[in-house]
Amino acid sequence: MGATAIGTPLLQPTRLGGLPLPNRLVMAPMTRNRASADGVPLPVMATYYAQRASAGLIIAEASTPNAVGQTYANITAIHDDAHVAGWRRVTDAVRDAGGRMFLQIQHGGCVGHPDNSGLTPVAPSPVPLPDTIHTPSGHQPAVVPREMTAEDIRGTVADFASAARRAVDAGFAGVEVHAANGYLLQQFLARNTNHRTDAYGGPVAHRVRFVAEVVRAVVAEIGAGRVGVRIAPGITVNGIEEGDTEDIYPALVDALKDIGELAYLHVVFADPDSALFRRIRASWPGTLIANPVLGWGGPLPADGGRRAGERLLAAGADLVSLGRAFLANPDLVERMRIGAPLNPVQDKGQMYVGGAAGYTDYPTLREAEAEAGSAAPAPLSGAGSVL
Repeated sequence: MGATAIGTPLLQPTRLGGLPLPNRLVMAPMTRNRASADGVPLPVMATYYAQRASAGLIIAEASTPNAVGQTYANITAIHDDAHVAGWRRVTDAVRDAGGRMFLQIQHGGCVGHPDNSGLTPVAPSPVPLPDTIHTPSGHQPAVVPREMTAEDIRGTVADFASAARRAVDAGFAGVEVHAANGYLLQQFLARNTNHRTDAYGGPVAHRVRFVAEVVRAVVAEIGAGRVGVRIAPGITVNGIEEGDTEDIYPALVDALKDIGELAYLHVVFADPDSALFRRIRASWPGTLIANPVLGWGGPLPADGGRRAGERLLAAGADLVSLGRAFLANPDLVERMRIGAPLNPVQDKGQMYVGGAAGYTDYPTLREAEAEAGSAAPAPLSGAGSVL
C-alpha cells in the first residue's frame, strides 16, 4: 500500500483468558439504534460488525435484559428467542470474518420512558433523569421511575443471568455487565440516585451489593471467564453524582474479585495519571481494559486515540477500547499498522437514525484509494512514536 509499518504495542497479540486476540485494540460498545422496534438486530448490523472484525475484540452495543430496561427506541435486546436469532446472524458474520465478540448487557433504570418501552421505568429510588429523553415522537420530559422492590431486584438479577445465557446461545464469546454511564447499576452506586435505607442503600458496602449480585448471577450462569464488567468512576452523564467515588470503586473491585476470575474489568474514560486508576490497576488481578479520555463532543484526535491508548498500556492496561475511531474506520487496525490517516466521523445527525448512512458506508483505505485513483496517503506526522 506504499506506507511503512509502524511499531505500536496496541497491535501486539495477546490473550483474554482462553481466547487468543490478534491485537490489543477493543471496539467499544456503541449504541447505534439499528435494531427493530422490539429490539431485534437488523441485517445491516451484521454488515457493520463484520466490517470491523479485525479488532482484537468487539464488545457489541448495549442490549437490554428485559423490557422495562429499555432506554431509547430501536435499542437491541437479549431477552427472547427473536433477539437470539437476530444476534446469531451478527456473530456468525463476525466469526466468518475472523472476529471475536462479547455482548454488553445494559438496563437503563431511570433512563427510559413509557413511549419507548411501554412501561414505567424502575430505579433504586424514585429519582427522575434530570433531562428530557428521546422517544419516537421527539424529546419528552423524563418520568419519575418506580422504586424497585426486593422482588424487582431479585427479578432483575435473574434477568441479567438469563440474558447472559441467551447471549452465549447467540454465539457471543462472553458478556459485559454494564455498570457505567449512569444506567441502572451505576444508579445503585451513586448517592444522588440511591436513597434507599435497606441492604442496597446507604453505606458503600450496601450500594455495591446490587452490582455484585448481578455479576455473581451471570457468572453462575455462564462462567467467570465469559464475564466482563464496565465501570466509569466519577462520570456524571445521565445525572449521576456518586459523591464518594474514591471509596466506591475500591470496594466494588474487592467485591468483584471475590466472585471469581472474571474475563476483564473495563474502565471508561481512564486517566493514566489518576491515582484512582492506578489504585484500581494495582488491585485488579486480571485483565484490565481501559478506554481513554478523548473528549466526546469534540473532534476525534487525528491518530484516533493511538497515543492515548499507548499511554494506558504503559500505565498497566492490558487492552485499550476505542469507540469513534472504530465507528468511522472499519479497517482501523490496518490504518494504525501503517500510520495512515483516518476517516473523520460523519455528521452526528446520522448516529442514531437507522439505515446504512453513517453506519456501513465508511470506506476502508483500499476503497478510498480505489475511489480516488491515487496512491496511499502519507503516514501521519509522528506516527512512529510510542509513548
